[in-house]
Amino acid sequence: MPEDRRARQRRGAGVGLLLTLVLAAVLLTALPEDRHGEGGGACTARTVRSWSADAKLTNSFASYGDDESRADDWTGGDGTHSVRLPDGRVLWLFSDTYLGQVHRPPNPVGESYAWRDTTAPLVRNSAVVMNNGHPQLTLPAPLFPDPAPNEWRWPVAARVEPRSPGSAESVVRVLLWTRTAGAYPWIYGVPIATEVATLSLPDLRVESIVKVFDQQLVQDPSRRVQFGTTLVTAGGWTYVFGGNDAQAAARPTSSAYVARVPEGRLAEPGAWEYWDGSVWTARAGPRPVLGGGQHTGVGSAFSVVRDGGTYVLFTMAAGSRGLTTVTSYWACSPTGPWHGPTRSFSPPLPQGQVAAYNPQIHTELGDDDRLVLSYDVNWLDATATSAAWNLSRNVSLYRPRFVTLRLGPPPSR
Repeated sequence: MPEDRRARQRRGAGVGLLLTLVLAAVLLTALPEDRHGEGGGACTARTVRSWSADAKLTNSFASYGDDESRADDWTGGDGTHSVRLPDGRVLWLFSDTYLGQVHRPPNPVGESYAWRDTTAPLVRNSAVVMNNGHPQLTLPAPLFPDPAPNEWRWPVAARVEPRSPGSAESVVRVLLWTRTAGAYPWIYGVPIATEVATLSLPDLRVESIVKVFDQQLVQDPSRRVQFGTTLVTAGGWTYVFGGNDAQAAARPTSSAYVARVPEGRLAEPGAWEYWDGSVWTARAGPRPVLGGGQHTGVGSAFSVVRDGGTYVLFTMAAGSRGLTTVTSYWACSPTGPWHGPTRSFSPPLPQGQVAAYNPQIHTELGDDDRLVLSYDVNWLDATATSAAWNLSRNVSLYRPRFVTLRLGPPPSR
């Protein structure tokens, strides 16, 4: 009998252990998915809890653009990416940029806006150096030369990293979107490739440009993906997000994609891996991680930031609100699943037929309690001559604006 009792106890302990393991598995599957352990901490639902306009930062770029002391500096642009340099300066990168001079009001049509002449130079990219919170210098523009006639480069996200893995010398890596002129509806150009430029420090000289992701063999331009709209570092990897131009001439409901590169190797094409929907692979066949729905999706330019163990993605809202409204999604892994959209907000816009686009988080300007987000503003008329005339008539339209955000858990229902 004692032997039978011990046998029953052993069987009971085994059943208890099995039940414990099953219960643990159930609890784990009920938690937000973090397939690859890339959250780096506790992952919880996040949304925008509050926001306010950042007039100080907005006005700093307005004052710099209106400065009449130089005729070859930045007076307006979009794209608006930034990276902090090791010496404390902040490098700002812009796509299409107006140079030249700004004239005080009244302007030629009698309105009280500062204006620029319609013959003012327009270059495809530029870089502005900020020091102590104020833009101070425009580097010779365009910083990144056109690769060929009717082709150009738009700079997007950037990061300071070792010149080579383990090196004590740092450089700046800048992701570039290469595009070529196209007929309607490709009024903003046809995507060609993603490139990476290397800038020396501290002088910010372009040393090299390498192609890391070629899309010229993809026949449908709307399916071509360009990477670099935003970068996030976690667990020894740099996650590089990208998008497509699902609707070239409209406010797009595009899809988001993600690649990853070991930290310090952005300029090595062979080091890139792409999420194919189930695994990371070196083959260039990425699959979307977000988008494709009527009420979900991203603009071709969006931003991702980590808040603790949670990834938060900011984009213009899908549908008609995409002209005015920023929304967000959250996930426990760069590959998703992405939850949302969550709470949206509509930042201030100037008067007229204008639209907001390209929301970008600037982590080097925020702190543990707040995020700084920029958004670009442009004239809605897609006709090039009409847009150029309106942007020159009122120079304040084509400049970044800023808001301050605070994230938190969604309100309980």
